[in-house]
Amino acid sequence: MLFRRRVKPTWKERVRIWLWPRRSWRRSLSYLKKRVLRLNATPHAIAAGVAAGIFATFTPFIGFHFLLAFAIAYLVAGNMASAALGCGAGNPLTYGPIWASTYEIGRWMLGDDNAAGSAPASLGHVLMNMDIWDIWQPIIKPMLIGGIPLGIGFGLLSYGLVYLAARSFQGHRARRMAEMRERHRQAAVAAAEGVR
Repeated sequence: MLFRRRVKPTWKERVRIWLWPRRSWRRSLSYLKKRVLRLNATPHAIAAGVAAGIFATFTPFIGFHFLLAFAIAYLVAGNMASAALGCGAGNPLTYGPIWASTYEIGRWMLGDDNAAGSAPASLGHVLMNMDIWDIWQPIIKPMLIGGIPLGIGFGLLSYGLVYLAARSFQGHRARRMAEMRERHRQAAVAAAEGVR
């Protein structure tokens, strides 16, 4: 293999790299930004895909975010690759604040005055038995209701930012390519005149 590592990373090293970038957050975010902007699609498709991915991140359906993002991106004519990259907004660093805010906003929207919530006595037992209905009312329903306005808000914000960035990037790239083609054409004309 061309890019295989000589020394395979241990499982601890893989987990550390998954949770914390090898170089820096700035470099990782710059790489992600360039991946999104260089997609071969219209600015609307790129922005709609990212917005779909970010909206899906605000739902409590862990494990189904990609499928939900792809479905939403399909409905709004978004790019599937940018939807997958938009799901990157949900990561171990952001899930805590996302879940807390969706839960609290959902409780507020539902008019739940119980300050401590009413989670089942043994949440571990409920999850081990896969009895989702026991946690639907106290936990999942408020998170789903609160996640919808937050997801729409952050999705629309990301749509606007990514649309402007993609349009600017693609316009700059088109101008640069036109200039390069013009230089090559002029060089070919000069070479043809020099041969005569």
